[in-house]
Amino acid sequence: MIELNETHDPALESWIAAANVEAAAFPIQNLPLGVFSRRGSKDAPRVGVAIGDTVLDVSACHAAGLLEGALDTAAACGEPALNRLMSLGAGHASRLRLALSRLLRRNSALRTRVPAHALVPLDQAELHLPASIGDYSDFFASIHHATNAGRMFRPDAPLLPNYKYVPIAYHGRASSVVVSGTPVRRPTGQAKAPDASAPIEGPSKRLDYELELGVFISLGNSLGEPIPLARAEQHVFGMCLVNDWSARDIQAWEYQPLGPFLGKSFGTTVSPWVVTLEALAPFRRAAPERPSSDPPPLPYLSSADDRANGAIDIAVEVAVSSSKMRAAGISPHTLARTSLRHLYWTIFQMVAHHTVNGCNLRPGDLIATGTASGPTPEELGSLLELTANGAKPFTLPSGEGRTFLEDGDEVILRAHCSREGVRSIGFGEARGVVTPALSST
Repeated sequence: MIELNETHDPALESWIAAANVEAAAFPIQNLPLGVFSRRGSKDAPRVGVAIGDTVLDVSACHAAGLLEGALDTAAACGEPALNRLMSLGAGHASRLRLALSRLLRRNSALRTRVPAHALVPLDQAELHLPASIGDYSDFFASIHHATNAGRMFRPDAPLLPNYKYVPIAYHGRASSVVVSGTPVRRPTGQAKAPDASAPIEGPSKRLDYELELGVFISLGNSLGEPIPLARAEQHVFGMCLVNDWSARDIQAWEYQPLGPFLGKSFGTTVSPWVVTLEALAPFRRAAPERPSSDPPPLPYLSSADDRANGAIDIAVEVAVSSSKMRAAGISPHTLARTSLRHLYWTIFQMVAHHTVNGCNLRPGDLIATGTASGPTPEELGSLLELTANGAKPFTLPSGEGRTFLEDGDEVILRAHCSREGVRSIGFGEARGVVTPALSST
């Protein structure tokens, strides 16, 4: 497990004043990395770090000689994606984090040497996908979500027999992963009503969100060589928010026998900032204790360290805002709040399982947790669960009723970590507005 160091000191403050506000998502103890350009400029996208209400251009600071001890690492930050930095491994990323922390501290002697063009207000920055995502896999790691969803279709046996043995996942579509703020087109496809004799083709009527977290891979593995659970942490760069949009009607008709396809591949939204695994170190905790009646994980998915430190306490929430609400100035309506600590499988078990057959992961690959629902009704991470597959509508503050998403609805995911005696950190947001379907003919 990553050890706490001087970058985690809760007493640290920055010369960027907004980073010192108690509610700041991006204090100096966070330092998430992303890719940005100045809005309206012809500047090439490059790596930046979020600090308070500002983006710091890492390559500009490298060019000015301000990142002592991490010059070789900072050189990878002039590229339009984090892949090269990810490929260097945790040691390099840690040295860069330390150099940035020392540069941004309130008493830094180097602050006067930071070029003015290296500081870009967040509201003037265009944020891009943080990495070039070669492959994307989505897990099904919440036993609460799996049970809730399974109960709708298999009331007597909601969990399939393999669930407590296998970290279930499907291979997603990397080409349709988009950064926060990108509109999401309502998909068209086949669906079949329960009382219909045949399917019809048309726009999805049961469009849903999924409240998830994503893991970006750092070091890859060679084809044919599994990553042992004991080394899985070395292959995780950091985490982001993920909304794996789902067309439930298309999904229900197509998923047997080979699982999700068109009901998922039309769009996945990620947040622009990657919170490094090192920044998350203060929020690690023991994995949830399994009931004695559950089978123990197979040896390749079991270790004392993963049981003691494999979970991460990340509070997540989802809100929805309709077009009518935005026009009336009504704030987004929060539908659920839960925590990643409830997952049945840890992110490190996911990495170990993904590669046990020799599958090769590469820097910048994205692995998502699947819907992160919790054990109570207030912690349901999808509308499928919240509305019991459309049987229980809810009402927005504008008076509008909903079972699934309508055109013009905006979904906002947020996440943060907090713990007594530790500076809270945030992930920012993953937003997406639903736009009308296009005709398929």
